[in-house]
Amino acid sequence: MVAEPTASYAALQAQANAITELFNAQGYELVAPAYLQPADLFLDRMGEAIRGRTYVFTDLDGEELCLRPDVTLPACRVYLERHPLADVEARLCYNGPVFRYQPGGGDEMRPREFRQAGIEYIGGSDRPGAEAEVTGLAVAAVRDAGLKAFSIRIGDLGLFAAFVAALDIPERWRLRLHHFFWRPPVFRNLLRQLSTAPAGNMDGDDAKLLASLDIDDAEGSRARVAAHLEGAGIPLEGSRTLVEITDRLLDRAADAKEQPLSEATVKLIEAYLAISEPARNALDRIAKDANAAGLGMDEALSAAHARLDRLGEAGIDVGTVTFSAEFGRDLEYYTGHVFQIELPGRGRAGQIAGGGRYDDLLESLGAPRSTPAVGSAIHTERLLAAVRGGAA
Repeated sequence: MVAEPTASYAALQAQANAITELFNAQGYELVAPAYLQPADLFLDRMGEAIRGRTYVFTDLDGEELCLRPDVTLPACRVYLERHPLADVEARLCYNGPVFRYQPGGGDEMRPREFRQAGIEYIGGSDRPGAEAEVTGLAVAAVRDAGLKAFSIRIGDLGLFAAFVAALDIPERWRLRLHHFFWRPPVFRNLLRQLSTAPAGNMDGDDAKLLASLDIDDAEGSRARVAAHLEGAGIPLEGSRTLVEITDRLLDRAADAKEQPLSEATVKLIEAYLAISEPARNALDRIAKDANAAGLGMDEALSAAHARLDRLGEAGIDVGTVTFSAEFGRDLEYYTGHVFQIELPGRGRAGQIAGGGRYDDLLESLGAPRSTPAVGSAIHTERLLAAVRGGAA
């Protein structure tokens, strides 16, 4: 005798069907990416928050695999299998399980296996239009499911990149600040280092080695580094090559010749990241601070305002949307607009849905060029629990 499905399963399946129907009606094709994925795809491209929670194992042939902790990358692989040149506009949707480690085994709002319902809009040339479409559809989906009492938070990685690019600092420092934006503790330590001792602290033979390097003579510097390592009995093992080690030391040698970040620049960066207020007000504040500091950010700010206009056209009350300048630090593949639908005061368990722009992801997966793409995922168990718990 076949057991009847539980009420929760039935309700979850009914919700999944309704969300999928909504996405289908807007032109999104249902796909079913594989549960098993090459582990390196996720470990190399996801933020620490996801990497450390991914179930990884090695099969009998020695291949390292993982249970998918997210469906965006697998959906992008489906797209590239169909369109290797990444030259076709496509709207894809999915609804299926993902797997993430949860300390203590998890609970109803943080299960180790849960469903994601999501959409990926790949190849859309109308950037603000694609972002508004995806964000608006995610909002419509949770509303149709019965959730009413939620808030929307947005950020913009592209705006942060424009802010850093406008600062009067060495290009390699801009790259480092942008790279470590995803890791707040490391970012804070980097900012502290650049404002005190840009090259870091070295003494003894290490300091002598750094002083001996000529930043205009990479070949000669490699020879000095090789001799130093040999003299110290340090073998060239592990993942870093002599060229990589020397390049890193040459960066530090160049840093040693730079003046530390000024107190005014540090305060400007900290003030930018501290911004969290209604979206229009936040952009006005960024513009005011940028103008006062002589930073040219008009183009990036105009694009951010255009996005807000399109979000309004998509049925979102922009006056209730919060812009948080530091939001977007969990998944490293995002490159621009990011958003989250959340239950205030509930922490991670209150993160119902989210997504954003990831223009560089498909190229890293094998596409011949950067490809515009925006996606969103809904944590459907959390959505169902929130609706049943009265957040409606």
